[in-house]
Amino acid sequence: MKPQNPPKTYRVKSFGCQMNVYDGERMAELLGAKGIAPAPEGEEADLVVLNTCHIREKAAEKVYSDIGRLKKPDGSKPIIAVAGCVAQAEGEEIMARAPAVSMVVGPQAYHRLPEMLDKAVAGERATDTDMPAIAKFDSLPQRRKRSPTAFLTVQEGCDKFCTYCVVPYTRGAEISRPYSDLIDEARKLIEAGAREITLLGQNVNAWGGEDDAGRAIGLAGLIRALARLDGLERIRYTTSHPNDMEDDLIAAHGEVDKLMPYLHLPVQSGNDRVLKAMNRAHTAESYLRLLERFRDARPDIALSGDFIVGFPGETEAEFKDTLQLVDEVRYAQAFSFKYSPRPGTPAAMMDDQIDRQVMDDRLQRLQARLNRDQFAFNRASEGRTCTVLVERKGKRPGQWLGKSPWLQSVWFEADCQIGDMVEVELVEAGPNSIRGALNQPVTV
Repeated sequence: MKPQNPPKTYRVKSFGCQMNVYDGERMAELLGAKGIAPAPEGEEADLVVLNTCHIREKAAEKVYSDIGRLKKPDGSKPIIAVAGCVAQAEGEEIMARAPAVSMVVGPQAYHRLPEMLDKAVAGERATDTDMPAIAKFDSLPQRRKRSPTAFLTVQEGCDKFCTYCVVPYTRGAEISRPYSDLIDEARKLIEAGAREITLLGQNVNAWGGEDDAGRAIGLAGLIRALARLDGLERIRYTTSHPNDMEDDLIAAHGEVDKLMPYLHLPVQSGNDRVLKAMNRAHTAESYLRLLERFRDARPDIALSGDFIVGFPGETEAEFKDTLQLVDEVRYAQAFSFKYSPRPGTPAAMMDDQIDRQVMDDRLQRLQARLNRDQFAFNRASEGRTCTVLVERKGKRPGQWLGKSPWLQSVWFEADCQIGDMVEVELVEAGPNSIRGALNQPVTV
């Protein structure tokens, strides 16, 4: 490649999960520390980072499509970096197929993005897909994100090896960040205006470490420590795994006021044979009993889950077991997907791959029930008064949007500002949001 002018502006485009959103924010901070500014809205950037997700089918092909569309006003290409899980899984092929790409950097190596950019400016192409997770965090700049809500990655990687999933191959083995690093980063986020922090991990409840007194603690201990920080009003966590759920974490939902009454706990299927084929290591019954324990600890808890339909070999009767589980749980929110084979995973090589039309039909039927239950949960909230954290302006003057403790989107009209916590009566429920009526400001 020819030498290029140092970029003055950047844009990071993140796809997929919340951990990618967090990674995208940290990459933006790295570029900002190098003196590069975010590109103004509507303007093309000198440097574009495509922070990719490898979970969905044809993820790599979408990357090439995005690369092809990138152009500056004079018709030239910006400096292009491909980051994230597609970069980790297919870095060499990306460099071979897309000459316009200057850098490929995996999710555990993006702390080296500035030095890779120096090479790109000099006309060299660079790939870095090493996986030293803790080294990455040690090298990142201090948090300066100014927002009432913030993500904080506490754990990365996965040791579960579900047969459909690429995460163990793209994010590596499970690793927990040190307790003191997390407390320090949380304090920085609070100083910058965060009132709600969501703890992130591929298996966030697998986090473990030692507190300042040298005592071994799990995620519940970390949550209890964070709850003692002045200025932090709300704590959430995602995504958890049924097999890593400890008694202390369940109890924390009933004991820690700042821990919000919301739990995202993927199940994937309601049929035990399918769960075994997925290597999920739990049964439908054990999952349901676990949810009962959460409801005993926090009766008003909102439950969320993940589902895959059309896993190889799934019969109609087995799919109906999933529908039955949904009917029993009555989720407040949920995410559902058609199975898509990921190269290199065991499920991609299984016999009895399900016809696309069958998957389409099952997904529609499942989503109809999930949408029914989400609307029912919202309608059951009508008449409740709760605290809403104001996150952004609405479309109309005087309109504001925020989240209820149960992670519902709430809109209302008031004289307030972003970051306020206001007392709102939930007045009129819709399928995806609730109209509220302001009572009075709680804290400012």
